Amino acid sequence: MLVVGGIIGAGIFINPYLVAQRLSSAGLVLAAWGIGGGIALAGAYAFAELAARFPRAGGQYVYLSEAFHPIVGFLFGWASLLMIQGGGLAAVAITFAQYALRLCGAGPRGATTLAIASLVLLATVNVLGVKPGSRLLNTLVVLKIAALAILIGGGLFLGKTSAPPGGEASGHPGGSGVAAMGAALIPILFSYGGWQNANVVSEEIRDSRRTLPVALLAGTGLVVLIYVLVNLVYLGALGRAGLASTATPAADAVRRIFGPGADRLIAAAIAVSTFGFLDLTLLAPTRIYYAMARDGLFFPALARLHPRFHTPALAIVLQAAWAILLVLTGTFGELVDSVVFADWIFFGLTVAGLFVFRARREESSDAKAFRAPGYPALPALFVAASALVVWSAVRSNPTRSAIGAVLLGAGVPVYFLFTRRNPRAVPVP
Repeated sequence: MLVVGGIIGAGIFINPYLVAQRLSSAGLVLAAWGIGGGIALAGAYAFAELAARFPRAGGQYVYLSEAFHPIVGFLFGWASLLMIQGGGLAAVAITFAQYALRLCGAGPRGATTLAIASLVLLATVNVLGVKPGSRLLNTLVVLKIAALAILIGGGLFLGKTSAPPGGEASGHPGGSGVAAMGAALIPILFSYGGWQNANVVSEEIRDSRRTLPVALLAGTGLVVLIYVLVNLVYLGALGRAGLASTATPAADAVRRIFGPGADRLIAAAIAVSTFGFLDLTLLAPTRIYYAMARDGLFFPALARLHPRFHTPALAIVLQAAWAILLVLTGTFGELVDSVVFADWIFFGLTVAGLFVFRARREESSDAKAFRAPGYPALPALFVAASALVVWSAVRSNPTRSAIGAVLLGAGVPVYFLFTRRNPRAVPVP
């Protein structure tokens, strides 16, 4: 549930139109989603081995610190708090509020208030314990899969998916070469991201060395199947040209399959899916800041567990408070845009760390609990795909990427401040 809930957000309901714009045929569109799924599985394989090697809270923070240097892990946590998770929480909270209000037939005026209320509610649920947060997440994941199953079932079995006649979408002929496929993979890989959230809570998972690899591979594989089938339905209902011409492919496809008035199904699905993402983000990534503080690299209070609920309560409150501040200031959109490339910088570095660990030949029985298949080809493919995402982000918006780099670099003096003030911190070589 953590893996599936971390991957399936609002992207599958929106991003497919961008892919259709960049490729010239339905076959290439489906192939691109399949290739993206293969890259996601390659990443999941690598993360499964890393989880078996280091079954500790913090996930990528731990792997990056062990493979390279504690400062690399710290910068990942810094970027997660301020940009990757904080900005994502704020943006998705607004998206949830907008679709929830639309579902209820209300106007958008109360979106900010509802977004803040949702963050407060979910922070409270996750402070009360891992089980309440995970049970809520399980329910939301089941609901979002059910909504997608209705869409897939209607598209495949109701016989109403004959694409409307028409030629190429105006202004979106698409391409068929390597460059076009690379451009299409950008929104696809963003849609597939999120499997790593399960690694962050590995200390709280029973027998994580056995459980996490199974969860990562089964969850990611299920999402690949769902995504390919959903795009098959989109293409069947709208055609490649129709899919490329709409920014609301899910709503248009549902309207064509089930008839007028079915739009509320998609509004409900997106509201549930985004609410689940908010719950997951406050459940899992907040353990990163707990792990940093436990290592002496962040505020010591964040390393304290709640005396009754045994959760990193202050870390959860800190992440929620920062996201609420971004919602109130209205700067979350610009923040997310300026640092979106940071997530895939650390994705690539994390999987590259697998080469470091294998080269050290530190092979304990724990390290052999799971071995990523296809080594070194599959991890190398993933690192190359990550580099492609980062390069494309910089090329498409160099100004905001530069802002993101500055925000990331601001974490360097903060790291040295904590290492000098805290004798428990990992010493600098």
